[in-house]
Amino acid sequence: MAKWTAFPHDNADYTYTAATLKKHWARLHAGDAEPLPKDEKVLAAWLLFHAGDFQKAVDAGTKAGGAGITAANKAQAIYANYLEASEKAKLALFMEVAERAEAQIALDPKNANAHYCMAYALGRYSQGISIAKALAQGLGGKVKSALETAIKLSPKHADAHIALGTFHAEVIDKVGSLLGRTQGASKDTGIAMFKNALKLNPTSAIAMVEYANGLVMLEGDKKMKDAEKLYADAAACTPMDAMERLDVEMAKAELED
Repeated sequence: MAKWTAFPHDNADYTYTAATLKKHWARLHAGDAEPLPKDEKVLAAWLLFHAGDFQKAVDAGTKAGGAGITAANKAQAIYANYLEASEKAKLALFMEVAERAEAQIALDPKNANAHYCMAYALGRYSQGISIAKALAQGLGGKVKSALETAIKLSPKHADAHIALGTFHAEVIDKVGSLLGRTQGASKDTGIAMFKNALKLNPTSAIAMVEYANGLVMLEGDKKMKDAEKLYADAAACTPMDAMERLDVEMAKAELED
């Protein structure tokens, strides 16, 4: 495996011990509703993830197996999304996550985060190759179905609500409301998903950013002020781990544009 780009910020505040991670677990996992692992090796993979040591988290998670695969998949997906500079490598990393998550679903079909990680990776992959091309390949239906399954299995999965909101917004933005309907996309459902995500996880910077993006895609310039307020709120969030720090930095960058 090629050496990954290091997390570019000070991670002192995101370096937990097993004891402090357990204490903050509910807050750190308000987005993905992942249960606290009983296996110490899986917990060790999550410690690496939260500290931003994504490559080591992937290695530790895949070696631990079972619930460790979720930690590995999330670490690789977040790394690919924020830190991988090569577009080709990024797409390959997302596809690897999708395949690993699909294998996890086969072994554990009731694992909400296996469905979510597959959908997240395929969704980001679709954005990379173009939404229109992804829809033509049938990836849209796969993403939507996996996210709906994740929410059915874990109704408080805020991140799945965000991703499903983004699905509806992206499809309508790229192909319009009429053609969007053939893909099962709806403006009202998209906005409801973003609102649900923020109800479930009110301090989520990424929920605010994706909601802002979704509003602009679905409503255009008339919602720009609302979007800017959401970006500002996201930029003001206090991150509790490396992933959240990357989310907040992205919100700050959006505000500067």
